[in-house]
Amino acid sequence: MIFAARPSMRCCVIFNPTAKGDKARRFRAQLDAIARQAVLKLTQTAGDAARLAREAVEEGYDLVVAAGGDGTVNEVLNGLARAPDGFARAALGVLPLGTVNVFARELGLPRRLAENWAVLQRGRLRAVDVVEIEAGGARSCFCQLAGAGLDARAIERVNWPLKKRIGPLAYVWAGLGALAETKPELTVRANGAELRGELILIGNGRRYGGDFQLFPTAQLDDGVVDVCVFPRASGFTLLRCAVPLLLRGRLPEAAVRRLRAAAFTIAGASAFEVDGELAGRLPAALQVAPRRLRVVVP
Repeated sequence: MIFAARPSMRCCVIFNPTAKGDKARRFRAQLDAIARQAVLKLTQTAGDAARLAREAVEEGYDLVVAAGGDGTVNEVLNGLARAPDGFARAALGVLPLGTVNVFARELGLPRRLAENWAVLQRGRLRAVDVVEIEAGGARSCFCQLAGAGLDARAIERVNWPLKKRIGPLAYVWAGLGALAETKPELTVRANGAELRGELILIGNGRRYGGDFQLFPTAQLDDGVVDVCVFPRASGFTLLRCAVPLLLRGRLPEAAVRRLRAAAFTIAGASAFEVDGELAGRLPAALQVAPRRLRVVVP
């Protein structure tokens, strides 16, 4: 569902000043120009983006922009969710400054900073689904992807001082360590069905890890999520999946089991991640809130 954006929207941009990379450096170089068109709020520590987004809604801003990677986008999303009637009062904008920017790719946002800023000024509003999670008495949400099992364990094992030195390769190193561990069995229950496996990936959109389309039938606004279950998460399985992924951007369907659902549960002795950030431990209950969020698109 697409709506015309209102040019009179009051805009607040939330930015992590320690963000690295060329896009972040170019953004910092244009801070003065951006500050003349929007209020800029800078984060200082983890969790600040969510708090600042909630405050922005309460202060009357009806467009809250996440300037950063997928983790920053998710924090801002959760800040909107925590504000009273936050999704009704404010739309989400995205300035993709991260390394992968999966959600921005899913929305079809341009990769140049100036073009992205033009989208925020003249784009349209698209209503997309939000996936709500309840785990351990805590509530959170996401719009793009989540996972449990091997990928969450790899994030859990990341050595953060090492990541500062070698970047994304730290995740590869952590993943190799996670592969060597005994993997818990995870169970997904939905629509009266039950699937078991060692790795579970959940897609509200099609993409995972960039332009890899692990969920080829997923749509951001169809009222369901796509669940991909790997019965085994061994080195052999990953190697079997790697070649089709690299050549076609798709998984070999014989290696996975799939289901689509608007509500489901996941159980097992595992952490889970949302948009590449640890979000808690299983068990978890997930529910799709159809077309709850308005986001600016070209």
